[in-house]
Amino acid sequence: MVHRWHHGYPSGWGYGLAALLLLGVVVMIALLAVLVYHQFAARRPAPVRGPAVPPPAPPGPPAAVPAPAAEQLLAERYARGEIDDEEYRRRLDVLRQHRRE
Repeated sequence: MVHRWHHGYPSGWGYGLAALLLLGVVVMIALLAVLVYHQFAARRPAPVRGPAVPPPAPPGPPAAVPAPAAEQLLAERYARGEIDDEEYRRRLDVLRQHRRE
C-alpha cells in the first residue's frame, strides 16, 4: 500500500483509514462508558422509601387481641362435623371444670 503525500498532507487511503480509526475509538469509548455505568448501577443500593426504622409504639399497654374462646372453637369443630355429640359434650364438660378451678 502506497501513501502519497500532497503538499505535506496524506491523500488517498490515509483519510479513509484515519476516519475509520477515529470512528472505532469513539465506539470503544462509548461502549466502555456504558459498561462502567452498568457495573456501578448494579452495585448501588436501591433507594430507601420511607423511614428505615418504624416509629416507636405509643406508650401504654399493648392492645390485646381477643383470642377465640375454647368453647367457641369446640362449637365450630362440632358444627363442621369434626367431632360427634358425645365428644363435644365430654370436651365441653372438661373445659367448664377447668374454668371453675
